[in-house]
Amino acid sequence: MKLVRYGNPGAEKPGLVDHDGTVRDLSGQVNDLSGEALDPKALAELAKLNPRKLPKVNGHPRIGPCVAGVGKFICIGLNYSDHAAETGATVPPEPIIFMKATSSIAGPYDDVVIPRGSQKTDWEVELGVIIGKTAKYVTEEDALGYVAGFCVVNDVSERAYQTERSGQWTKGKSCDTFGPVGPWLVTKDEVSDFQALRMWLEVNGSKMQDGSTRTMVYGVAFLVSYLSQFMSLHPGDIIATGTPPGVGMGMKPPRFLRDGDVVELGIDGLGAQRQKFRAMD
Repeated sequence: MKLVRYGNPGAEKPGLVDHDGTVRDLSGQVNDLSGEALDPKALAELAKLNPRKLPKVNGHPRIGPCVAGVGKFICIGLNYSDHAAETGATVPPEPIIFMKATSSIAGPYDDVVIPRGSQKTDWEVELGVIIGKTAKYVTEEDALGYVAGFCVVNDVSERAYQTERSGQWTKGKSCDTFGPVGPWLVTKDEVSDFQALRMWLEVNGSKMQDGSTRTMVYGVAFLVSYLSQFMSLHPGDIIATGTPPGVGMGMKPPRFLRDGDVVELGIDGLGAQRQKFRAMD
């Protein structure tokens, strides 16, 4: 299934995208795409529904973040061997973990606001993993049983805040609107091989990133298991699993986003995003 949330910010409703690309209202079945509704067993029950019997969503409503009730937005750094090489970094012996504030979460087509004083706002297309049920000390073999599905994430980053302002990376990752998520939560049954997905990103129509989840250093099952050794993962938690090469800071000379730039990105089978970047008023 392709699950979606639509409506104004803070008032989104759950929906399902049918085989024709029509959004169908799911609010008669679940309150939102959060909590117990994300459990793999609950998703299996939703999959039994006949989409054509669900109400059509009329018009062209805003598409919101594809999951609600996100408690943790966990990111993995330098998790693509070719991206590590472009930044001159060494592949870490264990995953690098940092957080994006949940207040950074935005819809896949919402504007992204460049913060005041920013000169180094950058882009990163990433595979997002959405947790469906509580995971604690799970094995790598069992880890996928705790996953609700996958989505596209743009891990927008302010590199000066991230690397030049001392301390940890979080403050360069957590600005408002720096976490577009969606357009869909795609359940596992629709993704034949999540470790072989093409991913791409363009800025103003020019290709910047063209990679594949094949070059991940630490795969999805490993990451879910690994993270669960340090913290409980809860339904709705998002794991952004790293980015392939082609980010702005890796270019020579580096290139960063400015007011009016348009970023489009996507992952095969998981949909595409589009954001206009605008300077803060």
